[in-house]
Amino acid sequence: MRVDDWNEVARLIHSSLNIWYEKNRGFRLVKGNWDTMLIFPRVYEALDPGCCVLVEETASKRIAGSCFFHPRSTHVALGIMNTHPDFFGHGVASQMLRYIIDDAHRRKVPVRLVSAATNVDSFSLYNKAGFVPTRFFQDMMVEVPEAGFAVDAPPGWTFRDATPDDIPQIVALEKELSHIERERDYHFFLRNDGGIWHMSVLVGPDGELGGYLVSVNDPGSNMLGPGLARDETLAAALVRGELNHHRGCSPVWLIPSCSRTLVDAMYAIGAKNCELHITQVLGDYIPETGIVFPTFMPETG
Repeated sequence: MRVDDWNEVARLIHSSLNIWYEKNRGFRLVKGNWDTMLIFPRVYEALDPGCCVLVEETASKRIAGSCFFHPRSTHVALGIMNTHPDFFGHGVASQMLRYIIDDAHRRKVPVRLVSAATNVDSFSLYNKAGFVPTRFFQDMMVEVPEAGFAVDAPPGWTFRDATPDDIPQIVALEKELSHIERERDYHFFLRNDGGIWHMSVLVGPDGELGGYLVSVNDPGSNMLGPGLARDETLAAALVRGELNHHRGCSPVWLIPSCSRTLVDAMYAIGAKNCELHITQVLGDYIPETGIVFPTFMPETG
């Protein structure tokens, strides 16, 4: 992808998402205009320059598909992949997926992704390529009241904004619980060049890090994640606290459905389910031992 492709890619993402959701779910996923989808080339080129592959129709030079990817030392994360509606069923997604898989093979690392559980075509694309589902997540949403939510951090734990000094502990916690590394992401969030990121941590009485949670607030994406917590109680406190940075908004976040205590805590603040997702891996995978918050901005986990 080149800079002069950004507008066409944004239009492609907008059209692809809305047409699929209108046809299969009866609503438009992207509420704003196509230009809100410029968040993807803008953020992803800043985070991982040159990591977007396009499929172009030879005759017309039209962009038929786009896929962002995020190389890290422990894995390659497959980001948002879209095919233009005019090219549905032409094998465009398969070409892009093969490109990403080949790149990961050269790096000798697995490929990780998050896919919609309700999109059977998407699941089949990855499943046929050898991906294995790992965890099931429910997307939750709540309208955050102007008064916010009580954080209710466990006794002895402190909820506060993250700082660059926290990054070594954040990286160590992710390696311990999720077995991946993406230090550059956390420097990127805390630099906050675009003014759309926020990041919180929960710290224990001895300085131990119990978890962290990032969020983004932009017309193109309002989500919590990525994040990680040692247990469900700490995870619930992180969500409530981070939601307070989105008062008057309706952010979305993903939580593992097997974490019943966390799920119930989200229902208790009025959160509702709005979508279902699964994480998938091609290659080596060690199961996570903490509470993971995947996200689509950016999909680097």
